[in-house]
Amino acid sequence: MNVETTKPREAAGGAPAENGPPPIEVKGLTMSYGPLIVMEELSFQVERGEIFVIMGGSGSGKSTLLKHLIGLRAPAKGSILFEGEDFLEADERTRKGILQRMGVLYQNGALWSGLTLAENVALPLEEYTELDARSIGEVVSLKLALVGLRGFEDFYPAEISGGMRKRAALARATALDPDVLFFDEPSSGLDPITASRLDDLILQLRDSFGTTIVIVSHDLASIFKVADRAIFLDIKEKTMTAVGAPDSLRDHPPSDEVRRFMTRSSAIDPSAGSSTQRDSEAPNRRDEP
Repeated sequence: MNVETTKPREAAGGAPAENGPPPIEVKGLTMSYGPLIVMEELSFQVERGEIFVIMGGSGSGKSTLLKHLIGLRAPAKGSILFEGEDFLEADERTRKGILQRMGVLYQNGALWSGLTLAENVALPLEEYTELDARSIGEVVSLKLALVGLRGFEDFYPAEISGGMRKRAALARATALDPDVLFFDEPSSGLDPITASRLDDLILQLRDSFGTTIVIVSHDLASIFKVADRAIFLDIKEKTMTAVGAPDSLRDHPPSDEVRRFMTRSSAIDPSAGSSTQRDSEAPNRRDEP
């Protein structure tokens, strides 16, 4: 049973959410690999201008859900709507339009190793626009500057740090000024300071441009810092068992699984029971390179 712990979020900046269909709406989604059901009966909406996080333990299907959301996998059952359009039912022209409104930052960055940072960022512009080379170069320089990589246009991915590669991949993901950005474990492989700076960039994108952002993450520090709402995928129940603001899910968990997941950090009510306290004493560590 899905549990909503907070009212639907207002649009970025505190303004009421716009009328019309939400950027993303998932209805009765079942995900499977052949006969193996990963998750079933997933239903939720992502509101315009919010940062929405997909949480869950290892193997719960977080990245699989992301692949469904960006059109890489077809639902076994149910539907996924983008601005009211069903991606799988749409014609080729509509699908291309939907893809142009998306940006994706994959877990490892997925930069082409044989291309410079500038050439990587230019790829979606060359594929989806009719801009000339000079205009593309100007957009590329701007996007790299926005993520703090001005002057690194001619560097190759192997010549920069992991955090810089993530930022370069973010510049590529935003090249087409997408309405929706998807992140797969953005803090994976980063030290805590670098990961926190990437969180700051994510918040800046939402606050400055009103971008709707969907993040797959198990990093509690990042979740509490950036997320407006989150869903929890329960590997035992094979469905989502909670949706709401992270602090509400921590303070009022609808199940033991949600409680255990949300209280791994020290940010917990000191009056909580002893088992919760033991969970909270577990170190909150990010993946290291």
